[in-house]
Amino acid sequence: MSSLDLLPFQGMEPAVQGEINKATKVVTRKKGDAIFADDELTRYFYVVKSGKVKNYQLNLDNGKEQTLYIFREGDMFDTVTLLDGEPHDVMYEVIEACELLQFPIDFVRDLLKHPEFNKRFFPYIAKQMRHIEELATDMSLYSTAERLIKLIIQDRDPKSIFRFNILEGLSHSEVANLLGTVRHVVERHLKALKEDSLINVQNKRIEILNADRLLQKINLL
Repeated sequence: MSSLDLLPFQGMEPAVQGEINKATKVVTRKKGDAIFADDELTRYFYVVKSGKVKNYQLNLDNGKEQTLYIFREGDMFDTVTLLDGEPHDVMYEVIEACELLQFPIDFVRDLLKHPEFNKRFFPYIAKQMRHIEELATDMSLYSTAERLIKLIIQDRDPKSIFRFNILEGLSHSEVANLLGTVRHVVERHLKALKEDSLINVQNKRIEILNADRLLQKINLL
């Protein structure tokens, strides 16, 4: 796959496409790598070509972790640093071996002058903002059990850009990090949903058996 096949770069003018190809460096990272030390993200901008990268916050005092995003093919980061030029207090870890397209961050800032890039970039930023808003709302208004049900439903919803098909292959610990809880709590709730014949769990895959009853549990139906 060419870098120009990825969503942020589709439809760019031929001259700009040539500049993008010149600026692109492909970097590979293996599962478990903790990437982007020091000021790297103030100097480079990344687009995921393949694999998965987790973006998260960590409380160093108690070890509690909250996953904000799991970036996949076509996702971009760090958009906050790109726009404001300041370091972003988040951490990154590769959870599935990946290839990343690396660009000098000033080159991407110049791309913001091109309407075709902006047509894709700014709606993507809006989706990131909506995702974080929803995450904050869910943490405030829903119980862990309800957030888990909502996550399972969003995992099957193509309109949920940062949650669609996100659970496949994730460990229960990673699912817990998405919800801001711990593994044994997730396992307890999954067991209860399975005993109610609402889901089936096998080989790190969650199958919905009764979507209507799941929706009723969180008053979305």
